[in-house]
Amino acid sequence: MKVRPLADRILVKREESSETVRGGIIIPDTAKEKPQEGRVVAVGPGRLDDDGKRVPLEVKKGDRILMGKYAGTEVKIDGEEHIIMREDDVLAVIE
Repeated sequence: MKVRPLADRILVKREESSETVRGGIIIPDTAKEKPQEGRVVAVGPGRLDDDGKRVPLEVKKGDRILMGKYAGTEVKIDGEEHIIMREDDVLAVIE
């Protein structure tokens, strides 16, 4: 299924963290926190400003980003968890 976000929204797939910590302890799925890193899968065309001109987004497809813990709306696409969020919810781009 192809999904194209509208306006200034982006589609993000969370990047799962490793299941073991430095001490070798394995963390079960029920105790894990939601990862705050993700990869941008698709971006919208940008928002319209007051003059009706399109303002392009700063993030692009393929960028690794940091996002808020509870940012966006979770959706399931082809059996995989994704998040649709506004570009304003992106905290940083990881380079």
